[in-house]
Amino acid sequence: MTLFTKLSMSGAIAAMLAAPVAAETELTMYYPIAVGGALTDVVDGIVAEFEAANPDIKVNAIYSGNYDDTRVRALSALASGEPAQLAVMFSIDAYDLIEQDLIVAFEDIAGVDAAWLDSFYPALMANSRIEGKTWGIPFQRSTIVAYYNKDLFRAAGLDPEAPPATWDDMVSMGKALTRDGTYGLMIPSTGYPYWMFQALAIQNGKEVMSDDGLTTYFDDPAVVETLEFWKSLSTEHGIMPEGTVEWGTLRQAFLEGQTAMMWHSTGNLTAVKDAASFDFGVAELPANVRPGSPTGGGNFYVFKDTTEEERAAAMKLIRFMTSPEQAAAWSIATGYMGVSPAAYETEALKAYTAEFPPALVARNQLDHAVAEFSTFETARVRDGLNNAIQAALTGAKSPADALAEAQVAAVRLLRDYQ
Repeated sequence: MTLFTKLSMSGAIAAMLAAPVAAETELTMYYPIAVGGALTDVVDGIVAEFEAANPDIKVNAIYSGNYDDTRVRALSALASGEPAQLAVMFSIDAYDLIEQDLIVAFEDIAGVDAAWLDSFYPALMANSRIEGKTWGIPFQRSTIVAYYNKDLFRAAGLDPEAPPATWDDMVSMGKALTRDGTYGLMIPSTGYPYWMFQALAIQNGKEVMSDDGLTTYFDDPAVVETLEFWKSLSTEHGIMPEGTVEWGTLRQAFLEGQTAMMWHSTGNLTAVKDAASFDFGVAELPANVRPGSPTGGGNFYVFKDTTEEERAAAMKLIRFMTSPEQAAAWSIATGYMGVSPAAYETEALKAYTAEFPPALVARNQLDHAVAEFSTFETARVRDGLNNAIQAALTGAKSPADALAEAQVAAVRLLRDYQ
């Protein structure tokens, strides 16, 4: 061997030793992008920061549309043998994922301690804890909040610092605000109509499902009355358009002054803040019998068909993304909630909420929040409720008839699980 060859080999070995360590564990994470704002850039930034701190872990983030799209894509990938270790999916998917034996409880993952599981807001864990175990970790979480145009309140002679506190307030203020092509209120009835309906039903004093995922109460008189009230906002009071209101375009309608008030996810907060050309406010939802909103949004799930090394890597990522500092940065960038009390004790989020108090509304509403609608066979039961809501709002069926049909279908779907 010549000296040149020896030197060349030595140089090659040195170069290999100096090169960055190749990732030892690769993770595929399915992630829903369903609400406004450049969320992909935000998530990409968090993932890049994680990879820089953990060079032995490579994360492939697959952005897969809304929550339903994400569930379908992730489960299709698993069924076809494609690797996937974790996903952010609907918090309400837990029953179905457990039933299909697709996810692992966090207590069954090495190194996960009870203190960490207890560090999140209890209201956000309500959809996660089922039959004594924890199946999801909150991340992209929300409540429904009421956005309102303070300039239009002033023009109507209303106090811009006093949004509706009750249903009666909402109707009377809505009438004062409905003028010149502007509706007083819009509540979306496509996309996630069951979510808005659950908020109204809670406010009317009735839950729409039991906490064990086995029973629905769609035909309860208080629930029927709730749908009758929603419909009356357009047909009787004239403060909302008749028919359905589109989830996907409502934020823009609010920004363009087509409605003075809208109910929407807090996940739209930063996008509204950045785009609004008028003074706006954010309030907790109004009460009737009681105040309240369901929680909403997504949880981290770890798939069962994973190695110990993959689970350990997935837990590093989940702990990183839900850490107080990252949760605070996420909340500021998007409007979603920081998922733990510790997030609101960070200097970043304390400073931001002092400057922009609306960022606290969704978190404060957790005091009156309940678990989002979820049962076994969630997707099919939910579709029946969605169809009933839209049939009533469009006048195709009476609220009582529409909800009675949805209840019969739900009873049939849930019978085998009882």
